[in-house]
Amino acid sequence: MLPEIGEEGQRKLSQASVAIVGAGGLGSAVATYLAGAGVGRILIIDPDTVSLSNLQRQVLYSESQLNQPKAECAAARLLGLNSSINVEPHACALTAGNARKLLQGCTLVVDCTDNFEARYTIDDVCFELGLPWIYGSIGEFAGQVSVMNYRTGTRYSDFYPDREELCVLPRTTKGVIGTVPGVVGSIEACEAIKLISECGQPLDGRLFTIDLLNMNSDIINFQ
Repeated sequence: MLPEIGEEGQRKLSQASVAIVGAGGLGSAVATYLAGAGVGRILIIDPDTVSLSNLQRQVLYSESQLNQPKAECAAARLLGLNSSINVEPHACALTAGNARKLLQGCTLVVDCTDNFEARYTIDDVCFELGLPWIYGSIGEFAGQVSVMNYRTGTRYSDFYPDREELCVLPRTTKGVIGTVPGVVGSIEACEAIKLISECGQPLDGRLFTIDLLNMNSDIINFQ
């Protein structure tokens, strides 16, 4: 019914293959909406298990699934939402050693991770394979989204060039209100739909930021 997408755009969605790296708060929103949109093949890549303390934002899961692999639980839920698609769970971390094999043949990649090392790995392999990818990150009440390795050629390393310094930083645990990954993940999913159906103006070479505590948002242009 949307002329910007139409039947041709829906066909492209049904033929697309999207890898979602990380099945936590961001991944829950991204996966749900891409499955609902009819993306034909969805890869869920995540090594973790369902944890009670994460259910406030990881809405793909339930208390009955505690300690079970998130990738497998997510796949079952997505197929329950849309049985016409193909969902592949990969209960492992994305690493420099397995990324090329996992991402080969994908249309695009959606970053739903929570660390610099994983994002640089995605950046490297997507550059090698010529794949666009969607970056998203959250913290406390804020989040940001961008499209990498697309028409402008903008890469994550252009945004964050201090790779060695960032990758050795100790991981810190910060709180996040459960709605933040829902909002940011929905924006990531929308960007994926736009890229696949070739409609609208993606966040290519632009960084979208939002602060939900004060409802401030901005777009930073890098081109």
